[in-house]
Amino acid sequence: MHTLRRRMLALLTGIAVAAGLTVTTSPPAAGAAAGASYRPVVFVHGSAGSASQFQTQAKRLASNGYPIDLIEAQEYDSPNVAAILPQIYAELDARISRLLAASGADKVDLLAHSLGTFVLQGYLSSSPARADRVAHYVNLDGRTATSPPGGVPTLAIWGEGDPARTIAGATNVYLPDQSHTQTVSSAESFREIFRFFRGREPRTTRIVPQLLGTARVSGRAVLFPSNVGVTGATLEIYPVSALTGRRLTNRPAHRLPLTGDGSFGPIPVLATARYEFAIVRTGAATHHFYFQPFLRSDAFVRLLTSRPGEGLSALIDTSDRHTALTIQRQKEWWGDQGDAGDKLWINGREVLNAANSPRAKRTIGIFAFDDGSDRVTDLTAPLPEFFSQTFMTGMDVFIPAAPAHLGLVSIAVDPRGGGLDLITVPNWRSSEHRVTVNVDDF
Repeated sequence: MHTLRRRMLALLTGIAVAAGLTVTTSPPAAGAAAGASYRPVVFVHGSAGSASQFQTQAKRLASNGYPIDLIEAQEYDSPNVAAILPQIYAELDARISRLLAASGADKVDLLAHSLGTFVLQGYLSSSPARADRVAHYVNLDGRTATSPPGGVPTLAIWGEGDPARTIAGATNVYLPDQSHTQTVSSAESFREIFRFFRGREPRTTRIVPQLLGTARVSGRAVLFPSNVGVTGATLEIYPVSALTGRRLTNRPAHRLPLTGDGSFGPIPVLATARYEFAIVRTGAATHHFYFQPFLRSDAFVRLLTSRPGEGLSALIDTSDRHTALTIQRQKEWWGDQGDAGDKLWINGREVLNAANSPRAKRTIGIFAFDDGSDRVTDLTAPLPEFFSQTFMTGMDVFIPAAPAHLGLVSIAVDPRGGGLDLITVPNWRSSEHRVTVNVDDF
């Protein structure tokens, strides 16, 4: 479901869509929790990842009764993972101890994606005492193994790629039409995960909106890809128009200092409204983040940014005449699959193609700006400094800016699988502003 109207229609009519899966070995693991209590859930992301890869599944778990404060993520500096494994293990130990004490649960359930499966397979195999505190482990499109890590009951979900991949002795599920990150965020994966954890089907695979009262959102502002918290900055949060993306108030609804690990919230929001989150730093471009409606409480909001003059942002050409966009989605963009792929329009121009977003590239993040500041769009080839990065692409798109951001940038997404997402934001000048648009993966 991709528009609020369709989500509401699904809520009112109770539509459930069954998907075809190829499954090997066993049914849901014996001993899965079946009562009213819930075990804590901890997700470990992959390379260049964060908690945001599990944002949708966390809300699906909450839609099925899980308390939001029992769903957490272990984040780390993925480029330096080999050097910091002991630190990650120690942090996992402390997190699991805290969650078990707070919940009264007997064990936790763990999930990992991609590089995160290297982390968790090593963690579970490192100590019988560690493995004994884990009820279930989910291995999402990551490492193979000759046996369940640490002897913990294991579900392995595999996306497109080699069908011979397996974890011997585990429940292996194959989703050959799903891309690498899609296996983390898809409804089909969620159904398998929930059955494995709970021993029954989920009530729903949708994100059920909180229609009464306010939702509460929290998260972190972090430097990409290290996941180090942003400090020395202020976070401003504004309600914005669903039609224009413009602020509905001159003063922010919330203004918070960013310190330490960059954490913020929980902050009350209307579940079906839209918001702008702005990171404001003295002497640096303001970084604006736009989200589609959160729909329900969300503890996995991540604002990915960089230090002024560092990282990929230093490679973006800026001027008073154009807007620089980053568009991200936790489901790969397919620009070379025709009707079976994705379509993305910026100000009415379709920008995805076989050159800048082939299926094999596994693109998650798109950088779109006027390369060379020449007011010319050239989509014949991707920008190499961005295309060379894992899960990213860059494209030369002239997006006109206006004084006092009086104009608009329209973004339309026709995702594979159906639906239409429409997002409009102000055309901020790239000389003083950065803009990130977060597109739903469902």
